[in-house]
Amino acid sequence: MRFFTIRTFYVLLFLLALLSCKKTDITEPVKIEGLAFGTAYHITYYNDNQTDFTKSIDSLFNLINNSMSTYINTSDISKINAGDTTVVVDDYFKEVFKKSSRIYEETDGSFDPTIGMLVNAWGFGPKKALKQLDTAKVEQLMKLVGFNKVKLHNGKIKKLNDSIYFDFNAIAKGFAVDVAGRFLEAKHTENYLIEIGGEIRSRGINLSKNRPWKVGIENPNFDGTRSIEKVVELSNQAMASSGNYRKFKIDTITGEKYAHIINPKTGYPSRNNLLSVSVITNLDCADADAYATAMMTMSLKNAKIFLKDKNQLKVFIIYSDKNGEIKTFKTSNF
Repeated sequence: MRFFTIRTFYVLLFLLALLSCKKTDITEPVKIEGLAFGTAYHITYYNDNQTDFTKSIDSLFNLINNSMSTYINTSDISKINAGDTTVVVDDYFKEVFKKSSRIYEETDGSFDPTIGMLVNAWGFGPKKALKQLDTAKVEQLMKLVGFNKVKLHNGKIKKLNDSIYFDFNAIAKGFAVDVAGRFLEAKHTENYLIEIGGEIRSRGINLSKNRPWKVGIENPNFDGTRSIEKVVELSNQAMASSGNYRKFKIDTITGEKYAHIINPKTGYPSRNNLLSVSVITNLDCADADAYATAMMTMSLKNAKIFLKDKNQLKVFIIYSDKNGEIKTFKTSNF
């Protein structure tokens, strides 16, 4: 009897060892992808049971859309933009609102989600663009811009002017990346890489290669082609990039090309020599997304000044010099 007990003990010990080895030796990732927020998403993660979380991720993205998509008429943000003061916003909206308020202050207004009316006017939003957008009209619309003109009180949005129009597109994709990441972490998934339209969040490492995740920073190609300027490694970091070389329109009268990033301080599409800004940080991807957009509205000089006390941000900027040659700048911690 004693022999059987000892033998059983060692058999169980052996089986536990096997199970333990199997749990830690997961080198085959789960890869899921789909469409969300007007672009594609790609998620790679390592899970003990190889669980496919596609349905759960898509459900989360639908919740975010129903909260903050200006392209859905029944979303909370669309109702608020239409003047509905009875909307009680959800926790997603609250978090994005509070982040936006903080980064608005930090960037001295270079990041401002109340710029929605101008985004629409220039033809980059869900509403019809205005024809012959002159200086007087831009000045009129600028009266509706300013995150200091809105506030969140008891779950409801208060606006100084009913016509103020929110547009969280410059932060929402990054936020969605964070929401997906938090979900995976709640499912005890420690190693993953999430990408939505170029906004990225990483945790742990690429177990298949036993090294940090590798991602690329794109060259600013205006011809629609794609190529990589720089490859970087990410581990427990987020990265977001903003550029003016892919989304742009051409004025049918003047033939002038103008980018989709609107400068909240001027009301006009951003006009500087910056082609793209990539931000890597230990903060949320939503933060990286917002900071990258804000810097795209700055001059290179002002972007450098802004970054002087932002040690939590690693930044890589591609710009054109006075001779039209492509140059790069990176922070000392990059």
